Amino acid sequence: MNVKAETLKACASSDTGRAWHQDVDWGKCQESVRRLQARTVKATKEGRWNKVKALQWLLTHSHDAKALAVRRVTENQGKRTAGVDGVTWSTPKAKLDGMLSLKRKGYKPQPLRRVEIPKSNGKTRKLGIPTMKDRAMQALHLLALEPVAETRADHNSYGFRKERSTEDAREQSFTVLSRGHSPEWILEGDIRACFDNIDHTWLEENVPMDRVILHKWLNGGFISNGQLFPTTAGTPQGGIISPTLANMALDGMERMLKAKFRNTTRTLDDGKRIPYKPKVNFIRYADDFIVTGASKELLEQEVKPMIEDFLKSRGLELSPEKTKVVNIDEGFDFLGWNFRKFNGKLLITPSKENVRKFLTEVRKTIEDNKSAKAVDLIGILNPMITGWANYHKGAVAKQTFSRVRKEIWLKVWQWAKRRHANKSSKWIKARYFRKDGTDSWVFFGETRDKDGTTRVVKLRNISKTAIVRHVKVMGAANPFDPKDEIYFEQRIGFKIRGKITGRRKIRNLWLDQGGICPNCKKLIREIDGGKVHAHHILQKCYGGKENTANLVLLHPECHRQVHNQRLLVTKPAREGLEEA
Repeated sequence: MNVKAETLKACASSDTGRAWHQDVDWGKCQESVRRLQARTVKATKEGRWNKVKALQWLLTHSHDAKALAVRRVTENQGKRTAGVDGVTWSTPKAKLDGMLSLKRKGYKPQPLRRVEIPKSNGKTRKLGIPTMKDRAMQALHLLALEPVAETRADHNSYGFRKERSTEDAREQSFTVLSRGHSPEWILEGDIRACFDNIDHTWLEENVPMDRVILHKWLNGGFISNGQLFPTTAGTPQGGIISPTLANMALDGMERMLKAKFRNTTRTLDDGKRIPYKPKVNFIRYADDFIVTGASKELLEQEVKPMIEDFLKSRGLELSPEKTKVVNIDEGFDFLGWNFRKFNGKLLITPSKENVRKFLTEVRKTIEDNKSAKAVDLIGILNPMITGWANYHKGAVAKQTFSRVRKEIWLKVWQWAKRRHANKSSKWIKARYFRKDGTDSWVFFGETRDKDGTTRVVKLRNISKTAIVRHVKVMGAANPFDPKDEIYFEQRIGFKIRGKITGRRKIRNLWLDQGGICPNCKKLIREIDGGKVHAHHILQKCYGGKENTANLVLLHPECHRQVHNQRLLVTKPAREGLEEA
């Protein structure tokens, strides 16, 4: 056992909780869990469901898996958001106590805390926030369920799945629609309130996991405005395991369509046989999907009724106002992009609605920071611009980037003139804008570092974003299957090399150490979203410098472990992903 259970129990009553850092070997925890997950994949492929059940039981009762589950819920973006009990696990002792509390016997989830998030159409998205313990239990059981879900998933389902993204869905759409003989008709599908309406009975009968635990989660109820309400259908948005449950409810739609609409031949009234190519292709991201077809009649009269019957058995239905059949020459929006053919050539561009939403958000941000310093405003805007640009940099977006850049500049210029209403335009330009290469209108601010040096911070020029083509993931690749491990490690190297962002220093550090965390000797799979920490080999208080020679990347929990135990780390040898 890589987590020393007896030691942990003895230390749980102490005030320090140092056992969380000292007695958990994170590298070996991951190895132990990955071995069980790989065995689960193999048993699933072979249809040995009793073996799958036994392996899931081992995983959900493993201290290694429990430690990883707690680590997940205490490192993600919602780690400071409490449930109905108001509790967060922010200290090592709280994490240790939380890990030891994850037991099946006597477990009773608390109701969800209901919050409503406004949507662009005036409606609200209802989120259910579980308590920390319930989140950790969901993360624990997700470790056992995800290998099964990935093995049984549709090949062209891309939402809420490991190593898959909207970019993969976009590239698959391009592959299906870009050729001269590609289908011309597309069914845009949207499932009405998917998370809220999934039938509980169907989930309990068809999802291969602990049914007692699943039943408790589905029927735990929620609290809104101090009142308890029951839950009779749906899986709450906000739960860690909810996206996987929703995916499993929708998986099988692609296989159903592929089995029905194969390329074959049909016999005419005169007895002549002709080729029949329905050109039916299915691409789904969460509850949004498209289906292509050779004709409008095929999609409306055959494909759509099949999908409606499929969804009905799961308590779901299509949204009438969002589901329609369009021609590729007319174009359609999917995942923030517009897909349309011009003179036979398919162009994928940022959709008008997506651009409008982004510019509205940028303008509101500038309006809300009228009195902020220029450097602080740039610090808020640059991540927004970078994230939006990175999302669209694989599409035909150069013209859109130039227009967006102009709109942002106009708003920033308005911001500067409002601050100095009595100053001339020449003075304002000299105060807030400087020349950068051929561009003489770069918005900038100045700040002082801790060592007293002045540093210039510039607003990112989105029009200079390079267009980089994304390489789609293989449909059958499984991140839990050992035979695909090398493939996914190579993709991690490929994706991080392709990042052209303000975090270039982090990217270069990752490349320099071969992507390996020197503490646990495991691959650092993400460098964005707070999933990595930069550690000073020689601490700054002892004269360590803020340069790449003195920095090394660690997993967040490994970083805390290094400081707690005062471990010495060095850069690992650069290997493994060099040729990825």
